[in-house]
Amino acid sequence: MSNHPVRSGRSRRRVAAALAVSAAAALVLSSCSSSSDGGDNSEPDTTESASGPALPPPSSVTLPPAHAGFDYQIAGPYQPPAGVTVVSRDHAVAPAAGMYNICYVNAFQAQSGAEKEWDPDLLLREANGKIVYDTNWNEAVLDIRTDAKRQRVAQKVDAWIDECAAKGYNAVEPDNYDSYTRSAGLLTVADVEALQTVIAAHAHEKKLAIGQKNTVELAGDRQKVGLDFAVAEECGEQDECNGYVDAFGDRVYVIEYTAKGLSKACKGWGDKLSIVRRDKNVQPLGKSGNLRQTC
Repeated sequence: MSNHPVRSGRSRRRVAAALAVSAAAALVLSSCSSSSDGGDNSEPDTTESASGPALPPPSSVTLPPAHAGFDYQIAGPYQPPAGVTVVSRDHAVAPAAGMYNICYVNAFQAQSGAEKEWDPDLLLREANGKIVYDTNWNEAVLDIRTDAKRQRVAQKVDAWIDECAAKGYNAVEPDNYDSYTRSAGLLTVADVEALQTVIAAHAHEKKLAIGQKNTVELAGDRQKVGLDFAVAEECGEQDECNGYVDAFGDRVYVIEYTAKGLSKACKGWGDKLSIVRRDKNVQPLGKSGNLRQTC
C-alpha cells in the first residue's frame, strides 16, 4: 500500500443542511491564547456529560483520556508539545511514543489519485458511468450500496486497521463518514452506518477504540453503530459541539482552524473537551504555515 497525502478541514465542506446545535448553555471560560506547550497540564476531567453519558466500550478497549492535551498531526508527525497526551496521526506513520494514539484512515472515499487501488465497481458511478467525486478533495466516493460491496470495502479498511494495531495505536479515526452528502443522492445514511458498523466491530476485535469523525447529524446513532468517541473539526465554528457532547460526553476531540472557532469552542467547552487550533494544512512543527493554539 502506497503512502498517500492527508488533509484537514473535513467539516468545512459539509452541506449547509447539517445539524446546527445551540451553544446557549455553554460555560464561560477565559479567552484563548497562543500556545505551543499543549495547553492544560491538570488532571483530565473524566466526568461524563449528564445529557449523554458515554457508554462503556468492550472490556478490551481503552478509551482516550477525557479533557486531555490533544494534537492533530495527520499531515506529518513531530514531537508532541509538552502537556499533550492524545495524538492523531495517519496510519502510514508510527504512533507517538508514550501517548494515546489515534490512527487516521480514509474509509469512505478513495485518496486523490488512488482510484486504481480500488476495484472499478467499488467506485460510485452515476447512471452514465461517470465516477462520483468529492470535488473539494478530488476523491472518488466509494460504492457501498450493497452488503457485498460494503464487505469488500471493509476488507481493505480493515487491513489498514490491522496496520494501526500492529504499530501500537490505541484507536482509529475513519474519515468521510459524511460521504453520503456528496454522493449525488446515491448513498444513504443507512449505507454509511452499515459500513461504519462493520469497521467498528473489526476495530474492537483488534482492541482499538473507534472515533466518529465529524457528521454530528449521525452522532445520536453512535450506540447502535458502535462508536466510542468523536473527533470533531470546527464544532466551535459551526455551533455543533453540544451535539457531540450529547452523544459522547466529554470524550470529544476538537480541531478548530480559525481564531473565532477556537474562541467559541474554548468559551463553551474548554473546561470539558480536548481542543486545539491547527493551521488548515496541519503542517508539522518546523514547516512553513505551522500553527498550534490551545485554550
